[in-house]
Amino acid sequence: MSFDRAILHLDLDAFFVSVECLKNSDFKGKPLIIGGTSRRGVVASCSYEARKFGVHSAMPMKMALRLCPQALVIRGDMDSYSRYSKIVTEIIAEDAPMYEKASIDEFYLDLTGMDKYFGCFKWSVELRHRIINESGLPISFGLSVNKLVSKVGTGEAKPNGTKEVPNGTEKDFLSPLSVKKIPGVGDAMYKKLSFMGVRQIRTLSNIPVRLLEREFGKTGRNLWEKANAIDRSPVVPYSEQKSMSKERTFKEDTLNIQYMKNMLIQMIDDLAFDLRNDKKLTSCITVKLRYADFNTFTKQRRIAYTANDQVLVKHVCELFDILYERRQLIRLLGVKLSGLVYGNYQISLFDDTTKAIRLMEERDWIKRRFGHNKIMRASCMETGGTLMRMNPFSKK
Repeated sequence: MSFDRAILHLDLDAFFVSVECLKNSDFKGKPLIIGGTSRRGVVASCSYEARKFGVHSAMPMKMALRLCPQALVIRGDMDSYSRYSKIVTEIIAEDAPMYEKASIDEFYLDLTGMDKYFGCFKWSVELRHRIINESGLPISFGLSVNKLVSKVGTGEAKPNGTKEVPNGTEKDFLSPLSVKKIPGVGDAMYKKLSFMGVRQIRTLSNIPVRLLEREFGKTGRNLWEKANAIDRSPVVPYSEQKSMSKERTFKEDTLNIQYMKNMLIQMIDDLAFDLRNDKKLTSCITVKLRYADFNTFTKQRRIAYTANDQVLVKHVCELFDILYERRQLIRLLGVKLSGLVYGNYQISLFDDTTKAIRLMEERDWIKRRFGHNKIMRASCMETGGTLMRMNPFSKK
C-alpha cells in the first residue's frame, strides 16, 4: 500500500540563521551562531559556515567558540521565526492537497494521485520556487513513497536542494548511508550500533529482527523497518492547537497566598512539560482567579516564545500579585497558555545554561516514565505551610 504513495518532505535550511540573514544582510556568508549570549549558554542554531568548524545545535557555547572563535553570536528572536514560519505555512496551505506541519520549519505533504495530472516532482519544484520567491528563505525537499525516505532525502539535498527517490529504489538509496542518517538514531544508539560493527544502513537492514529486538527492545523492530525503507505512517492533516490550560477549585476557600502560588507553580510545571512533549512554545500566559462570591478576574501577558517552566513561573507569580487585590477568600485558580506555535524547546533556549537544560531533560524523562506526579518542586509539596513528607515514587 505504501508504494503507491507520493510523500514530499520540506525543510527550511538553517531556518533561524536564514531569517536573521534576511533581517541583516551583513550576516550572509559568515559563521553565525544563534543561542545564549553568555559562554555558559547553548547553541540554538548555526550557519553552514560555522558548521564547517564542527559547531552544531545543542552544543555548549563555550565549546562552539573554541571551535570557531571568529563566529558572530546573536540571541534569537522567536517572534520573527514564528512570523516567517506562518508565511511559509500559508503558501503551502494554499496549494497542497494535504499537509502536516511537523515543526516550526518542517512540513510533510501527501501528493498521492497528483502524478495523473501534474507530475509530483514538477509540482514540488514549483512550490519550492514559490516559497523561496515569496518568503526569501532557502528550502530543501525530498520526494519518495514515504515520510522516512523523503526526510532522509531532504537531508541529502541540503543546503537549498532537491532529491527525488524513484519508486522501488528506496533501499538502494538508503543502503550506503550512515545509520546516523536514520531519524531517531542519536549519539548513544549510534555508539551501540558502532560497537556491534553496524555503521551503514545496508548492514543494519540485513541483521535479523530478533537480534535487534534482543539488543534494543521494541525499538529494534522499528530500526529494522527504517533500515529497510518501511514507513507506513500517514501525513496527519495540520490543525493548530490554540491554547492549553489547567484549573483548580479548592475544597475550602482559602486566603493562604503561598499555598495558592504553589498551586499555580505546579500547574505551570505540568503545562510546560506538555508543551515540550508536544514540541510547542507559548507566547501568552493568563492567570484566572475566582473569589468566594464567584466574581472572576483574569490577567494576561504577552511573552517571548518559550516552554521554560522557570520563565513561566516568574510571569505567573507576577500576574497573581497584580490580580489578587481584594484579599478575600479564593475558591478557584487557573492558568492558560496561548499563542502556541510548533518548535523544539531546546532551540529556544537563548539564555539557558547546559546545566539547566540537563536538569529539565532529567525531570521530563522521569515524568514520561513514571507520570506527572512522580517528581515536583519541594515548594509544591507544601500545603497550608506544612511539608507533606511523602515518597513521590510511592503507589499511593
